[in-house]
Amino acid sequence: MVAITKLYPSQTPETQSKHNGRDGSIARLKVLHSEAEETARLANILGRSLYAGLALPVLAILTVALSVEMSPVPQLTWCLFVGAVSVAILVAYRRAMRQPFERASLKHFAKDLSAILLFAGFAWGSGAFLALPAGTQPIAALVFASAPAVIIAYLLRVREALFLFLAPVTVLSAAACLLKPFAGGAWTALLTILAAAVIAGATVLYERLTGEKSKPAMLALP
Repeated sequence: MVAITKLYPSQTPETQSKHNGRDGSIARLKVLHSEAEETARLANILGRSLYAGLALPVLAILTVALSVEMSPVPQLTWCLFVGAVSVAILVAYRRAMRQPFERASLKHFAKDLSAILLFAGFAWGSGAFLALPAGTQPIAALVFASAPAVIIAYLLRVREALFLFLAPVTVLSAAACLLKPFAGGAWTALLTILAAAVIAGATVLYERLTGEKSKPAMLALP
């Protein structure tokens, strides 16, 4: 036994214990680093969400101002939908800011933001029926569907956040192109879908080029 211990000192209980201790410390450091990285990412999302909450109603007001042909009643209804989204974001933001660096609070905010953004997509997309007149030109329809998505992508810089918003906006806008209908009809619907695909692809490409990757679990629906 003594000879074996001298030949293989790394197998002694004392050495094995030290080795396990180092492995445990390294593993713990990795966990702490991962938690700190997640907290920083969520805190950044929290800070940027305020601007997203303010940007949507501003865009809605501009849309209404440029759509003078529409009846004010459906436009007012749509503005109320978008305003509700803005209020929901601001309420969630204010609640999370009470503990801006607590992981539990930030993760809860991220889940709330996911649900809000999904609703925001349907709220904004409904404007294709409520705020835009029949015969809307293709360029106007594309700007209506794409501009808020680009702004959300730029402000939040989280792929999952963009997708939650972009999917219902694209579906409702494309449907309005066919059902209302907008000028161009099916071609405008196709262009709307292609524009959404370009925005989504550009977001994925940006993440790969910059190394910025978001974790889907952070924005998972409750």
